[in-house]
Amino acid sequence: MQIAAYFASLDPVNLIKSLPGGTAQGIIWGVMALGVYITFRLLDVADLTVDGSFTTGGAVTAMLILAGCPAWLAILAAIAAGLLAGLCTGLLHTRLGIPAILAGILTQFALYSINLHIMGMAANKSVNPDKFPVFITSRHVPAAILTGLVIAAVIVAVLYWYFGTEQGSAIRATGSNPAMSRALGINIDSMKVLGLGLSNALVALSGGMMAQYQGFADINMGRGAIVIGLAAVIIGEVVCDAIFRKGSNFAVRLSFIVVGGVLYYIVMTVILWLKLNSNDLKLFTALIVAVFLAVPYLQAQSRSSFKLAGKRGRAAEKGETGNGNA
Repeated sequence: MQIAAYFASLDPVNLIKSLPGGTAQGIIWGVMALGVYITFRLLDVADLTVDGSFTTGGAVTAMLILAGCPAWLAILAAIAAGLLAGLCTGLLHTRLGIPAILAGILTQFALYSINLHIMGMAANKSVNPDKFPVFITSRHVPAAILTGLVIAAVIVAVLYWYFGTEQGSAIRATGSNPAMSRALGINIDSMKVLGLGLSNALVALSGGMMAQYQGFADINMGRGAIVIGLAAVIIGEVVCDAIFRKGSNFAVRLSFIVVGGVLYYIVMTVILWLKLNSNDLKLFTALIVAVFLAVPYLQAQSRSSFKLAGKRGRAAEKGETGNGNA
């Protein structure tokens, strides 16, 4: 009876109404996931700067808008701040020999205090869309979705072009095979610094968009951002591989990273609609990431197991045939 009453209390209309908002936020997180993709997949570097640089983007955007700057100028400043954060991590890693994961932690740790200083030592700053001009807000969700899609499409197009250039190809080569890249004359340290800077610039852009969308910047708004970014990357890759079984080009793969962010946030919206404890969202996020991380591995294991079994079967058949002929 309790189970029946629980399901009867769920209103599908509320779920449908909340899906557009989840989609808008998913697109914003998808932009952040594009930054994570650069380090996680292209550079093969575990960068934990993300949790701090996301907040930096939001803090810089909020404070400049409050100071009377246009929203687009505030976003450009946020991108520059994220770029500097990524360059800091890259220099700690390449010039001081600190492992990448520790360099990211150090930068993230320092950014907490820096972000507080940016916001005037306040834990949060409100950016009321009724008082200040913003170009993406939860007050107008359809327009927010359209704006987010346009921004994401432009970023995907620029990244597709950039990573096809000589410098972009050098970054990809550095992550793929550092030893060979060095042998070919590529300065892999410079490529790592550049990749980390570009990654965190996109993360800060996403943080600036989120601050405008939700109407405030908070010192903890980036907490767990790296996990959400990884979730979007993994989900996007799995869905892309499932649809394009024969492979896809780089632009399509980048587009599906944004799709992964949308799918992730839709799942979160469904979880909240099911009236599960919101304090368990981190647990569900970890489970989602673990499941999607395991899917490619299990699929590969399954294919290799079937191939191995097939080879053994064919070998056994040949052996029986040979014995019969003898």
